[in-house]
Amino acid sequence: MHTNQHDDVSNDERPQPLYPTLDAWLTHHFIPMYRRTLGGEYRWCAQWWKHAEAISRLTALWYSWEAMRLQGATGISLWYRDHLDHQLPILLGARGPFYQCTETEHLEPHQAKLTPVPPGWLTPAPTDTGGGS
Repeated sequence: MHTNQHDDVSNDERPQPLYPTLDAWLTHHFIPMYRRTLGGEYRWCAQWWKHAEAISRLTALWYSWEAMRLQGATGISLWYRDHLDHQLPILLGARGPFYQCTETEHLEPHQAKLTPVPPGWLTPAPTDTGGGS
C-alpha cells in the first residue's frame, strides 16, 4: 500500500511552536522586542488579557509569527509587512483596544449598546410571483 510521505510524519517531527502560549510569546518576545514610548500616540494596558480585541489581535500575531518564522529567508520580513505593521498601530493606537488605559491603570472599554432587531425586520420581503395586472 502506497502512503503519502506526509502521512509518515509523526506529530513529534512536525515543527512545534517556539512559545507554548500567547502569554509566553507576549512576555518573552513581543513586549521586550517592540518597545514604544507609551502615552499619547501609543497605549498599553498591563491587563491586556481583559481586552477581547487585544487577545484576538495578539493571538493572530502570535500564530502568524510562529508559522512565518519557519519560512526561512523572508518569512519574518513578510510577517512584519503583512501582519505586525498593520496590527501594531491599531493595537497600540490612541483609538485601539487600550484607548482608555494607561500602562498602570486598566479601564473597562465602553461597549456599544444594541437595540434588539424587531421580529421580521431581517426577513426578506416576499417576491411578487404574480403575473402583474
